[in-house]
Amino acid sequence: MNFDYNEEQQLLADSVRRFIQKDYEFEARKKIVGSAEGYSEKVWGTFAEMGLTGIPFSPDHGGFGGGAVDLMSVMEAFGEGLVIEPYLATLLGGLCVARAGSDAQKKAILPQVVEGRLKMAFAFSEKGARYELAPSAVKAKKAGSGWTLDGGKVVVLGAPAAGKLVVSAQAPAGPSLFLVDAKAVKLKPYRTLDEMRAADIVLSGAAGELLGAEGKGLAVIEAVVDFATALVCAEAVGAMKFACDTTLEYLKTRKQFGVPIGTFQALQHRMVDMYIAYEQAKSMACLACSKADSAADARERAHAVSAAKIKIADTARLISQESIQLHGGMGMSEELKVSHSFRRLTMIAQQFGDADHHLERFASA
Repeated sequence: MNFDYNEEQQLLADSVRRFIQKDYEFEARKKIVGSAEGYSEKVWGTFAEMGLTGIPFSPDHGGFGGGAVDLMSVMEAFGEGLVIEPYLATLLGGLCVARAGSDAQKKAILPQVVEGRLKMAFAFSEKGARYELAPSAVKAKKAGSGWTLDGGKVVVLGAPAAGKLVVSAQAPAGPSLFLVDAKAVKLKPYRTLDEMRAADIVLSGAAGELLGAEGKGLAVIEAVVDFATALVCAEAVGAMKFACDTTLEYLKTRKQFGVPIGTFQALQHRMVDMYIAYEQAKSMACLACSKADSAADARERAHAVSAAKIKIADTARLISQESIQLHGGMGMSEELKVSHSFRRLTMIAQQFGDADHHLERFASA
């Protein structure tokens, strides 16, 4: 497999990295994290101007018709910069509409997403369900010509900023997807360990607009979550790269007994192990993104994505812990970006399924 980006992908990656290095450095990010919204509207507008919000959507709706492979470079750059804007959450909501919605729904929603005028979130996780995707805590029932939803979802990333939610629910005919106005639900917002904004939501007779056919939502949910899993694998690769690079730089400059600690062979071996693990994780992320785009068979896609997530989860733990240990006590301080990379990698290891979940899924696939 060729792991190199093509010319367009490389140009996109370079432009995103330049923006992050210039306008999204660590101190600027800290101010955004501490703001009431938890994200920057100005940064979001820049993402839209750069075309990032339109990459995976059809040109019919103003997008570029790209896939997970085209988004890899963006997600890696976001991982390096620890971007906290609700980018992935919005893409997930939009992709649910793109894959399941009617032509009218696509025309109403997707151009707004592509232009950056609408943020979305995908509410699929439920209390006590672990990583089970089939909905059970939210029930949908007919109400005249529409639907009403009752129940709750938890840890809905991006929900506090979203204008529209895509909610999975159990309808009489089976798992289904519904488009819900964010103002129609009760939000319990909070900040996650990695400084993202999420919310638990409560639906009490909220009006929902059916996406696609009733009872046919589970296949769409699984495809979209696999797509998202491949993307967070790519994001993890970016965070790992930063952790490796900043740790190597620290070993070159930190002195003990009059010499840089990077001259100690034991630390050199640990650093080499980190870079080897990083390269292996990158190759698995490439495979996952490739299969998320090209696999016609759902089992083949699930097999590749789960294999990648297992490797990413294990490597995220190794690199994040080693980077902190090699920095010593200061590696745990708020002032160093590496401690925040540790948090993000810890969350990515759990997001969309931990290693145990994906080991079981890999075996069954």
